[in-house]
Order: sequence, then structure tokens, then C-alpha cells
Amino acid sequence: MSPPHHAPGSESLSAATPSVGRRVYRFFLPLLVLGVGAAVAYWLIRTAPQVERRPVTHGARLVETVRARFTSESVRLPAFGVVVPAREVTLYPRVSGEVIRIAEGFLPGNRFQAGDELLQIDPRDFELAVARRETELVEARSALALEQGQQAVARKEYELLGREIPEADRELVLRLPQLRQAEARVRAAEAALEQAKLDLGRTTVRAPFNCVVRERFVNVGSQVSPSTPLATLAGTDEYWVETTVPVDDLHWLAIPNWNDTTGSVARVWRVGTSFTNAAWSGRVLKLLPDLEKDGRLARLLVAVRQPWVREAGREGSPLLLGDAVRMELVGRTLYAAQVDRRWFRDGDRLWIMNEQDELEIRPVAVAFRGPETLWVTGGLREGERIVISELPAAVPGLPLRVAGEAESSGAAGRPAAAASSPAARAGI
Repeated sequence: MSPPHHAPGSESLSAATPSVGRRVYRFFLPLLVLGVGAAVAYWLIRTAPQVERRPVTHGARLVETVRARFTSESVRLPAFGVVVPAREVTLYPRVSGEVIRIAEGFLPGNRFQAGDELLQIDPRDFELAVARRETELVEARSALALEQGQQAVARKEYELLGREIPEADRELVLRLPQLRQAEARVRAAEAALEQAKLDLGRTTVRAPFNCVVRERFVNVGSQVSPSTPLATLAGTDEYWVETTVPVDDLHWLAIPNWNDTTGSVARVWRVGTSFTNAAWSGRVLKLLPDLEKDGRLARLLVAVRQPWVREAGREGSPLLLGDAVRMELVGRTLYAAQVDRRWFRDGDRLWIMNEQDELEIRPVAVAFRGPETLWVTGGLREGERIVISELPAAVPGLPLRVAGEAESSGAAGRPAAAASSPAARAGI
């Protein structure tokens, strides 16, 4: 059976028909998709919920504050100093001789009371001198007694004579010049004996005042004279502390013979000890006439009484010469608020949280500048809140709030969701 035969051109017509349909399909399908998408978008836009427009609100910054408190307190100036002796002498003998005895404990560092024996110089030569002077005094008194007897005889003879003679002759007749000479010899002998007794007493060298021995220069067997130093002594009833303070702070202190009759009180601690330990008490004694060379500071002398006496609660050794000490000089009373130095901004300015819970940058009057606090006397009122927190962008009028307190009225009207947002918590 032979295959069927097709007319010429029929295969090309059937192939052309599908290709035209595919072109139409490819053209209208994207348009249909775009149209459906546009319709859906239009419908979403028309049916979307409307958001109410609200003004932008800024959150109040969370800060810490302290209340300003005004009190009347004495200004206290810190100072450092060195302990020096108030009384110091180099002891010399008053007589010459050999040292035959030294008091037990006559060593550097030991203390003696006024009048205590320190050493003994050989007294035998001086005892003999006293004996000689006593003999001379006896002879002079005997000669005076004989002359007084002769004067009595001369007076009686003059009376028996019964006539007046010139005054000059009468003194010779009555032996008045001889009597005066004998009386003078008695007085000279008494003075010589007193001098001998003084020299004998000076063979015992005693402490001139309550003292501590700083140095000793002699031993038993040493030959000494009035030019030989025996020891260096420092008084223990009072020590001085040489200290310095700024010249501008002198008016806060009471200084004798400068601006007051009684010096300001000073509390003294040895460097390295705690302020809780009891201190020595002293008083400002004198303003020295020259400034300290390096720092150009005013120099003061502070007197410390009884530096060797331990008060109740005081720990450690007594105050020693050469000690480095720190002091607190109590000055005049001032009514002010004491504000920590760290809370001041741009000089003498404070950040104040005012009654509207807004930041106020306010200059204040500082009367005294301590090492840690500044004493404010103006520009600040009792009970005002001082901002002690750091604010990266501090501008006047910035709303503030304190932890545990209600937010300011400007922040209170915000929705809870907005208030709890990260932006609100950051204070933006």
C-alpha cells in the first residue's frame, strides 16, 4: 500500500499557525500579570490603615542629683611641715676641770627634767677655794670688829677733849676712813666667798629645762673649760612645725601680731598615719617674714605643746624632731555650701535641675577652694538639685528626670510604647 500524498504548502501552513499563537500569548501574558499586580497594589493602598501623625517628643535624660546644703563651718586649710625644736642649746660648762661622773642615761635620745644632774666636774679645787674664802671672810670680820673697838675709844677721847675741831680732822680723829676700809674688806670677802660657792655649785652640770639629749660630746675623764661643748639639748615642752600656705589663704587664719591676738588651732598628724588616730594639738604662732623659695608660699610657725605626751587613743611613737607631718589649720567660720570639685563644669559653673525639671547651667560664687570641695556662697539656694551625672550634650532647658521620680510633664504625655522604645530610653 503506498503512503498518502499531501498537497504542496499544507505543511508550512500548519507550522505557521502555532508560532503566531505563541507570540500573542507571550505578549499579553506579562501585560496581564502587570495589570493584576497593579490592581492588587491599588487595592492594598486604598485599604491600608491610616497612621495618625503626632509631633516628635524628646525623652527626659535620666540623671543623678544631690541637694545643696548650707552650713556654718570653719575653713580648714591642709598643710605639710617639718618638726623643729622650739628651744635648742649647746651646753657649755661654767668652770674648768675634769669630768668625773656622767649621769646614767646621759645619752642621745634620753629625756631629763629641768634641774636633773647631767655630769659632775671634779669639785675639789673649788671646795678648797671656798675654804680659803671663808677664812678671808673671818679675818675681814675680825679686822672690822677691832676697828669698831678702836673707833669707840677714839670717840670717847674726842668727847673728853671737849672742844670742836674741823670736820675733816674730826673724821680722822674718829677713825672713820679706817672703819669704812674694814667694812669694804668684809664685803669683798663675802663676795669672794659667794663666787667660790657659785663655782663649786657649777661643777655639777644640770639640765636647764625639760629636754631631750640630741648629741653628747664628753665622757668621764674629759678635760673641759668654758669653751668646751658638753651636749646639745632640745626642749620637750614645745616643738615648732615649719609649714607653708598660699599667700591668698592667710586671711582665713588668725595669726598673732598680724591680724589677731590668738593663733588659729592646728591639728597635726605624722605623715603615713590615719586621720582617725588622735593628733597633736597646736596653734599658729608666727608668720615668718620671707616666702618659701621654690613655691613662693607664705611660711608659718605652728607651736605644738607636749609633743612627747601620748593622748588617749594616740598610737605610735611621740612626735620627733625632723618628723614630716600633715596639718589641718582651722580658720574662720563661713556660711556656705560645700560642693565637690568634680561637679563643677567649665570653671565655676554648676548644672542645676530646676523646678521645671530642666537643665540650668549656672555660674556660682566660690569663696574658698579646698583640696576636694569648693565653698559656694552665692548663685545657689538651699535644697537646689545639683546634677552630678555626665551629659554628652548639655544645653540649657534640656528635660531631666531622676531615677525613682515621675518624669517631667513633657515626657508624661507620651504613649507607653513610645516611652519604652530604644530611642526614648537613649533620650533621643
